[in-house]
Parts: sequence; C-alpha cells; structure tokens
Amino acid sequence: MRHDKITKTAVSALEDIKARDITVLDVRKLTSIADTLVIASADSARQVKALAHHVRDKLKEAGADIVGVEGEEGGEWVLVDAGDIIVHVMQPAVRTYYNLEELWTARPARRAKAVTAA
Repeated sequence: MRHDKITKTAVSALEDIKARDITVLDVRKLTSIADTLVIASADSARQVKALAHHVRDKLKEAGADIVGVEGEEGGEWVLVDAGDIIVHVMQPAVRTYYNLEELWTARPARRAKAVTAA
C-alpha cells in the first residue's frame, strides 16, 4: 500500500469522528521507526478510544498492517502503530505536556564552543 494512501486514510478516519488539531509530521530524516507521525486531539477518554479504534479499522480496511495499539485502557493517549505511520490520539492536557510536535520538529542543538581557562 502506498504511504500517501495510508496517511490520507488515517487523517480521514480522524476527521470522521471530529478529531481536533490534526498534525502530520514527516519524520523520515529523523528516525527509522516510522516515516510519518499523525497527532490529533480528542475531548475525552471516550473520544480518544473511539478515534483510535476507528483509525485502526479504517487502516485495516485499506490494507495496512496494524503492528499494535497502546494506551486504550486509560484513554488519555492512544497510539496506533501501522508500521510506516504512527497515529497518536491524545487529550489536550497530555498533548500539551508531551509536546510531540516540538520534539519531532526541533532543530538540532548547536555545539557549544569549548571554553578555555584564562
């Protein structure tokens, strides 16, 4: 299955159940664990779980392999791993706390120059 189709399917599934603040990040140059991260917010634990379940089902229908789903018990943050794409569905407070967008888009830190003693 084409990567673009998987991403579009995940985003469409999130939109179906009114996920908010959907962000798609291309992380191919940053890690080998996935090509794309999709991050979305939900207003309640029930909506987080419903969104993750819907995303998983739609990706399966589209032919994607689901590697795993984590966090369904609590419902604050559910991760759907479909191999090349990982979908994070989070409640707003959890999303703000972990700030995945900044983590995966931050520029590399510049090296400090060595300081010599006078």
